[in-house]
Amino acid sequence: MIGRLQGVVLEKHAPELLVDVNGVGYELQAPMTTFTSLGAVGSPVTLYTHLAIRDDAHVLYGFSDKSQRTLFRTLIKVSGVGPKLALAILSGMDVNAFAHCVQTDDIASLTKLPGVGKKTAERLVVEMRDRLKEWQAPAPLFQQADMDQAEAARASARHNLEEAETALVALGYKPAEASRMLNRVADQADSAEELVRLALKRSLERS
Repeated sequence: MIGRLQGVVLEKHAPELLVDVNGVGYELQAPMTTFTSLGAVGSPVTLYTHLAIRDDAHVLYGFSDKSQRTLFRTLIKVSGVGPKLALAILSGMDVNAFAHCVQTDDIASLTKLPGVGKKTAERLVVEMRDRLKEWQAPAPLFQQADMDQAEAARASARHNLEEAETALVALGYKPAEASRMLNRVADQADSAEELVRLALKRSLERS
């Protein structure tokens, strides 16, 4: 079983990919959620794969991360859902959005996906609900990493503001004044140095 490929993108014609791995070209099919994460032709790529064996062909599917492949493999176990429809579902929404639809019985959003009628959407909600629980973490499905990244970003922003305020105080501004200056530009920079520069510029413009 081929589980992962690492190589260079040779061709991109959605939903088909051609990836060179040490001189061997692998033809894959991938959802649009994977296509949008790929670089240009010639770029390095790592894909998690699923090999579907049919009587008339062996088809290799590629995904940008394991969560997409896990959802794909779970979808094709649902009655009436084959690889083609599973690929269409993953092309229409990402893993978190699909999980949210299942958890909230959002039939309307699912029926907007190509090839998904009302009966299929209802079947997806019923059959996928229990299967999604197997992946459930303390945070909603596949969102813990996003939450961790968001918290890290908030911590970094707080640290930058503290450093910038210290720098402004060192330049002679009172703490309360420095805080007001920084609040005006807090969302416009991602480093303490840039925050100080923008705060001083804005202060000069207002004076």
